[in-house]
Amino acid sequence: MKIYRVGGAVRDALLGLPVRDHDWVVVGATPEALAAEGYLPVGKDFPVFLHPKTREEYALARTERKTAQGYHGFAVHAAPDVTLEDDLARRDLTINAIAQDAEGVLTDPYGGQRDISARVLRHVTIAFAEDPVRILRVARFAARFTDFSVAPETLQLMRDMVAGGEVDALVPERVWQELARGLMERQPSRMFEVLRDCGALRKLLPEVERLWGVPQRAEYHPEVDTGVHLMMVLDMAAQLDAPLPVRFACLGHDLGKGTTPLADLPRHIGHEERSARLLKGLCQRLRVPTDCREIADVVAREHGNIHRSAEFNAAALVRLLERCDAFRKPQRFADILLACEYDARGRLGLSEQPYPQRQRLLAALSAAQSVPTHEVAAAAEALGESGAKIGERVHAARVVAVATSAAQT
Repeated sequence: MKIYRVGGAVRDALLGLPVRDHDWVVVGATPEALAAEGYLPVGKDFPVFLHPKTREEYALARTERKTAQGYHGFAVHAAPDVTLEDDLARRDLTINAIAQDAEGVLTDPYGGQRDISARVLRHVTIAFAEDPVRILRVARFAARFTDFSVAPETLQLMRDMVAGGEVDALVPERVWQELARGLMERQPSRMFEVLRDCGALRKLLPEVERLWGVPQRAEYHPEVDTGVHLMMVLDMAAQLDAPLPVRFACLGHDLGKGTTPLADLPRHIGHEERSARLLKGLCQRLRVPTDCREIADVVAREHGNIHRSAEFNAAALVRLLERCDAFRKPQRFADILLACEYDARGRLGLSEQPYPQRQRLLAALSAAQSVPTHEVAAAAEALGESGAKIGERVHAARVVAVATSAAQT
């Protein structure tokens, strides 16, 4: 039995990057032999074990045989006769198909070190085509390793996979998992660039794909193209280290512009509500988590109003705060404002522009929150009022507080 460190840990060490997770492959062993040494079996589809002390994953060397369409359609063979080279051959990219033994000696049968030096993402073998998740992984790696390019032959293989219907077999949870991870990389726009180049974006996120080539008003959007704008917004969010819900809200904020009638171009009248409707379908299809879905819905519906909020009086500001559910969820509202700021700054030549709307709205929320709502409610009840009448009095008191605060600044 021999144990090797494999995958991302080896790759990142060679790139001079911090190594966070370690994966190990065990050659020449059986499940029984590992279990006898205290390893805990956890793999459902193939033999994976947790180390008895470190709890890191150790997988038996294995090969795979395609049995059906999709990423579940594999028969796995793990046995002592499976070699290290056999195991590395089933991996996605050459840069992930390098192993290191306990003495630090590297095994690199597929040229991973060469491709690291050349900054190329290249598939290991034609077996790459058997797993459609690998299309998403390549796109995600392009977003992480921003100076790497996809090898032409790998991109062509990905196109062939899309044409062959492999992407259609992806399950929603896996698409969301890879999409979410890609959104959190250094330059998310590169993920979408790769997915567009191979044709997968049209299959997976048609609402996003149709944004390219859609014009916007140049006085507000010097970059003009809606798809280009969206990528600039995502990269701005990544540059400023936004959390996932904010980045997803950025992704969905302008979907409605892809369905603007030709007669309305380039103004996009009513695109906010269309964006919200399209976003709802996308979230249902990919089973997007609630925290991401909720903030994205508000940003899609209200980002235009938030941009224009400098023109609003106190009453309009309070109504906007209420529609955004800012009183119940102030932290979420702060994230909503961040997404709107990235939208405003994700435009050609405007990345450094200030966004005073965010501070003004946060100040308005703070002023409105200072209203002692329980006292307002008690006074209304003393007058025999209840229900909607109490709500009206609370609303009016908040308007006065916001107006007073604005007058003092």
